[in-house]
Amino acid sequence: MAQLTEMEIANWLAIYVGVGLCCALAVSLSVAVLLGQLIQERAWHQIHDVRGAALFLPRTWWRWQKLYLLSTPVTLGIVAWFAATLRWS
Repeated sequence: MAQLTEMEIANWLAIYVGVGLCCALAVSLSVAVLLGQLIQERAWHQIHDVRGAALFLPRTWWRWQKLYLLSTPVTLGIVAWFAATLRWS
């Protein structure tokens, strides 16, 4: 198995940092949109009993997951473009 050169290690590290930054941005934007939706809909007013309270958190989690997963194609596109601009040899 061949060893990675210093340039390849630096490139892979840069890709991982780029992915981390894109994911952090996606998390913060999806949380902001979710909070905006919850405030606009006043979703906490739908909690009338224990069952409603128990289902509020999973429903909110699912809404956040859908918002976060919508960012996947954009993140992949940005990272693929960034990786294509790096010199590998």
